[in-house]
Amino acid sequence: MTADSRTQLPPHYTPGDVETRRYQDWVARGLFGADPAEPGPAYCIVIPPPNVTGSLHMGHALDHTLIDALIRRRRMQGYVTLWLPGMDHAGIATQNVVERELAKQGLSRHDLGRDAFVERVWQWKAESGGTILGQMRRLGDSVDWSRERFTMDEGLSRAVQTIFKRLFDDGLIYRAERIINWCPRCLTALSDIEVEHTDEDGELVSIRYGDGANSVVVATTRAETMLGDTAVAVHPDDPRYAHLVGTEVELPLSGRRIPVVADPHVDPEFGSGAVKVTPAHDPDDFEIGRRHHLPSLTIMDERGVITQPGLFAGLDRFEARPAVVAALREQGRIVAETRPYLHAVGHCSRCGTVVEPRLSLQWFVKVEPLAKAAGDAVRDGRVRLHPAEMAARYFDWVDDMHDWCISRQLWWGHRIPVWYGPGGEVRCVGPGEQPPAGDGWQQDPDVLDTWFSSALWPFSTLGWPDDTADLRRFYPTSVLVTGYDILFFWVARMMMFGLYAMRAAGPEEAVPFRAVALHGLVRDAHGRKMSKSRGNTVDPLDWIDRFGADATRFTLARGASPGGDVAVSEEWVTGSRNFCNKLWNATRFALLNGAGVPSARPAPDRLPVADRWILSRLAAVTAEVDSLYRGYEFGKICDALYHFAWDEVCDWYLELAKAALAGPDPAAADTTREVLGYLLDQLLRLLHPVIPFVTEELWTALTGGGTVVTAAWPGEQASGGARAGQGSSDPAAEAEIGSLMALVTEVRRFRSDQGLRPGQQVPAVLAGIAGTPLAGHEAAIRALLRLTPAGDGFTPTASLHAEGVTVELDTAAGIDVAAEQRRLAKDLAAARKDAEQAQRKLGNDGFLAKAPAEVVELTRRRLAAAGADVARISGRLAELGQEEA
Repeated sequence: MTADSRTQLPPHYTPGDVETRRYQDWVARGLFGADPAEPGPAYCIVIPPPNVTGSLHMGHALDHTLIDALIRRRRMQGYVTLWLPGMDHAGIATQNVVERELAKQGLSRHDLGRDAFVERVWQWKAESGGTILGQMRRLGDSVDWSRERFTMDEGLSRAVQTIFKRLFDDGLIYRAERIINWCPRCLTALSDIEVEHTDEDGELVSIRYGDGANSVVVATTRAETMLGDTAVAVHPDDPRYAHLVGTEVELPLSGRRIPVVADPHVDPEFGSGAVKVTPAHDPDDFEIGRRHHLPSLTIMDERGVITQPGLFAGLDRFEARPAVVAALREQGRIVAETRPYLHAVGHCSRCGTVVEPRLSLQWFVKVEPLAKAAGDAVRDGRVRLHPAEMAARYFDWVDDMHDWCISRQLWWGHRIPVWYGPGGEVRCVGPGEQPPAGDGWQQDPDVLDTWFSSALWPFSTLGWPDDTADLRRFYPTSVLVTGYDILFFWVARMMMFGLYAMRAAGPEEAVPFRAVALHGLVRDAHGRKMSKSRGNTVDPLDWIDRFGADATRFTLARGASPGGDVAVSEEWVTGSRNFCNKLWNATRFALLNGAGVPSARPAPDRLPVADRWILSRLAAVTAEVDSLYRGYEFGKICDALYHFAWDEVCDWYLELAKAALAGPDPAAADTTREVLGYLLDQLLRLLHPVIPFVTEELWTALTGGGTVVTAAWPGEQASGGARAGQGSSDPAAEAEIGSLMALVTEVRRFRSDQGLRPGQQVPAVLAGIAGTPLAGHEAAIRALLRLTPAGDGFTPTASLHAEGVTVELDTAAGIDVAAEQRRLAKDLAAARKDAEQAQRKLGNDGFLAKAPAEVVELTRRRLAAAGADVARISGRLAELGQEEA
């Protein structure tokens, strides 16, 4: 590389001037494309598909940052990498968006009809959907845009129809009446993940069924559902009700008599030990009803309006509730009323309506054999969960999974490929098959749950059910990166469908991914969940505008640990921006001082100790980062690189290098330029996966190379070994520079205690240094500490001993004694106050008894630190001739 091929950098880094230009260049050059015919091991991640209605939020930004870091590193290691992008059609959310647009025109979907409405949704997608794809570019996602998929595109629709047909033919899909989550506003069944539970103040009403010794008291938070009761249940071993089992009691307000049944589901310790049974409006009651062959009485329509004949017919469920309670109260049936009564209430995640458990004829997946296969794949190690402790929660879910309701009463989505004939015939139609013809045949009006198509995502996006080159090359995918909150709802379903659809490949190759790396939720600086009501949400695009994509990414990645939540704040993203600026200034310094990147790692046998030390530390950090990537420890990766870059490279090595660069030996200066160039070249490569934009700008300027995107990774390679010439540790050099750092740090602290300004030159003698390994570093030590040689008449006024060296200083001319005494007196007062506060707490028996052990221990440490400060400051005041106040 010649100096002419390098670029001098402007004084300041402006992300907005770099990011769009660099990203467009990467895409134009095809750097993110994946060729299945290319040699080398494959590494593939399919993006968790964001909703077509969505915009980039902090959860997306975290997810994509971590995935991009993995992909970029593997690309540099020599893997054939594919990060496959795409979007989910988001059935309920998208239909709601388009229906709201129609409502502005005074129209409903029924005014258009099904076909015209679906066409309108496709039109909306073309015009307004997919905003998030552009936002992904701003974040720096290195996805292969040529492979972008959509869960409703032609290929994925064929995959959905194929697997439905196979599951149907294998008896793993069936239609039945079951209790499901129902939204009276969206008029559709909901999956568990589409229901958000919040604690709300309601009422608990205790009602007496029957009279006298044969009466039973039951409690409910939904009094209106008593209209649909068909039994009262008690525990078989509860002696209080043994005489009633097998008898009947009168259901108030109805005149009906209902049986008392014994069922082990009832908890005799809860409430009265008796429960009302409403099989058509409660999932637990439905199961009790099945066991005891009870009738299921539906008392509400799909909008939550009471349909049971009588006084309450035509009332909304929330109108009927107080009306039923009032009628019961009038009859003397109310035993107790508790208000407010805090309990969990489920809401539709799309519209906020309270969800109603409802008996409904729906399509279900029989999950038992599929869930067992999904559990076995983790148990036998074919799929590894990170962190490993998440496996217990995963097993809790898959080992007790209920059959999955997959039908939705919507128009937007994959329509269920089942036709019904005039004589009750049922026919499932697969791809390429003709639907039945003739009068009276009708297709099922429902569509499939959005999660059904997204469960196929790892293999449908690669071409399944066809035997494509992509499917052979990139399946199983390498890792799934996602939040722990959808471990059960999405991860388990991908496991079930992947193992089923790809079972012909054999157990090892049928899994959808080799590993699952789970991260937590993004929270604010105080660990609170972000919400609009709290006013603590953060728009990642705002951060990208203000601080840059790299600072946003680094903040998120630095907070990420396997399975742990990620706290963020403006203070931390500001620190990340400062880190990017630090790298900019370091590289600019190197270029201004003629640093160049050699063709190979400088040979250590001809290098000064400082150069050997930093190259040894580089090798150690490279190995540490490789190890941390294997465990998906993104926070620790960022911490290791941050502290190496800032603390060791910038704060120490660059300062040591300045002496050599400005020294009288041209050969030594040239050597330092080579080491500095090599060091920054390797450091920028290590940082590139997490902060791609600034590293690309700096690396190309420093090296004259085309792009760091495909530059070789400094550590482990796809071939399995370390990169040639990576370097090894040099314990002797590390010990020697470690000693230098310890001496300089101790003297700097001492200077500060003495009241000397950081840049103030002070005469000093380094007594005994000639007999230590630091003898050859005296010039560097003096430069770092602003120490001048002692002249005639030198009289030390202070000294300290560290690392075998006695540093004697003449501070007389450098200190305003009166001002220093005032400063120290102020510090002493603060230290005493801290000590007194800690002492008071530790002398309080109540504090010691109630405070957590770690808080008590922290207070003890504060007391010890404050005591040490009091002693140190008092000693310094004594040296200055002032008695303690």
